[in-house]
Amino acid sequence: MLEHPDDIGIAGEQLACTHLTQKGYSILEKNWRAGRLEIDIIAEKDGLICFVEVKTRENRYAGDPALAVTRSKQKHVIKAADLYVKEKDLSHELRFDIIAVIMNRKEVSIEHIEDAFYPLI
Repeated sequence: MLEHPDDIGIAGEQLACTHLTQKGYSILEKNWRAGRLEIDIIAEKDGLICFVEVKTRENRYAGDPALAVTRSKQKHVIKAADLYVKEKDLSHELRFDIIAVIMNRKEVSIEHIEDAFYPLI
């Protein structure tokens, strides 16, 4: 199947980008970094900026990939998003999504969870 462990993550992110594009989103950034912080995909649709965390697994044995987006990971994405918004001087509405991908020889499934998490106030 995939030769390197990182290959499945890269393939999952590519599928997620295709999925978003087919739903009418424009991909603004992939793997945007600020120091050690990273956002997998930043997309825009109808003036809404979406910060998307992608989790890909080869099977469901370890559970739902979306559950791997822990509160700690959410905080990192939120912090990175804040830096991105400041750097780009944006005033758009924002949303945090998760795309969970299962891909192996028997199946490819994509679940897009909109408003998956929120910044704490």
